Amino acid sequence: MCGRVTVQTPAADLAREFALTGIRSAIERPRYNLAPTQLMPLVINDGQRMLDAYRWGLIPSWAKDASIGNKLINARCETVAEKPSFRSALKRRRCLLLVDGFYEWKQTTKPKTPFFFHRKDRRPFAIAGLWEEWTAPDTGEVVRSCTLITTGPNALMAPIHDRMPVILSPAGQEQWLRPEPMDAAELQPLLVACADDFLDAYEVARVVNSPTNDVPDCIERIAA
Repeated sequence: MCGRVTVQTPAADLAREFALTGIRSAIERPRYNLAPTQLMPLVINDGQRMLDAYRWGLIPSWAKDASIGNKLINARCETVAEKPSFRSALKRRRCLLLVDGFYEWKQTTKPKTPFFFHRKDRRPFAIAGLWEEWTAPDTGEVVRSCTLITTGPNALMAPIHDRMPVILSPAGQEQWLRPEPMDAAELQPLLVACADDFLDAYEVARVVNSPTNDVPDCIERIAA
């Protein structure tokens, strides 16, 4: 499971990096420990290629209340086409989550050891995601939310965790953002681990364990 990311890249730079046409909404400051229920920068497949920010944790349109989103922060690639919470979004409501790093915890140590994953050149990258629009039945409030898709680990991730986000190539990004409905068979070939040498990783301090700690210390390397 991927439950924390970083977004240090300014909105204008994200827009340039991913050839976006503009900015609808953006997070206002660098995020070193962005957690579920908080706003995630993304691009949805509405054909407009605009930067936006949705709540992390998918709330299906049929949900009775928003709390279900706390459990739907990730979607497994193996079952995303079958699960009622995700299958309609996979077909019609896909998005790119734009981040520049994420954390994972090594499960075999006690306590678990956090690691930070990032591109070697520190540039942002796009994670395959899904989005939804939900209307609160009592207040009429409209909440737009998202989730990210995970797959099995590559060689870099395998010693640390058995899941990792699906990071899309530029060609994969274009296919994922197509606005028309798409069948799972067309999309499944994209839902694989990135190349073993695409990311780098290093151990960080346990200050990152608490989402209330959203500070540069979260990404500081711990000496081997």
